[in-house]
Amino acid sequence: MGRKSKKSNYAQLVKNRKIPILTLDSRWHEIFTEKDKTAEIKALEVKVNQLLKQQGKLVHDIKDMKKLKNKLINEIVENMEIRSDHLGKARERKLERNKQFITELNDKIKNASEELADLPYQIKEANEELLIESLHIFYDRMNKNKVQIEEISDWIMKMRNELKEKIVFKQDMETMNSKIYTYMHDLLGPQVMEKIDSEQEDY
Repeated sequence: MGRKSKKSNYAQLVKNRKIPILTLDSRWHEIFTEKDKTAEIKALEVKVNQLLKQQGKLVHDIKDMKKLKNKLINEIVENMEIRSDHLGKARERKLERNKQFITELNDKIKNASEELADLPYQIKEANEELLIESLHIFYDRMNKNKVQIEEISDWIMKMRNELKEKIVFKQDMETMNSKIYTYMHDLLGPQVMEKIDSEQEDY
């Protein structure tokens, strides 16, 4: 199965599933350290993070605009009574400016809210793209690891068998040494063997 058909299958499998945001998932970062990230993974990661930043900025901007709008409305309410003197005309101009600002803010809040409403879908789509590419790399890496695991397992088995042979060989040599020493001891007696042993130590 080719890369494109695999990715297509992955896309069908992950579609409409509730998936955590991968760039915020510590386990995803454990698997994808910086040196392990391909150019495509890095690009998709940037895409998800930029959309998340955009979402956070819009939430913050809408909150600030609503706060400013409420302040302007309160100023209008507080200055409803306009006198016909010079100060009254200045207040009237300020109220008109405030009304204009409120209209502009309403448009900006509406546009930002519409953009914000669409972002979860964009984030979900970008996150799914990142997951699909991650799955492809996960399986590729696991298959490579599997080959190495088999090679290492074969090496361990070979070393284990060699170790068993060496242990038997060592035991045989120790048994032979013990037989030789016991025979010499029985043949020559303890006193002679003591002298020979001390002479051997001097070499």
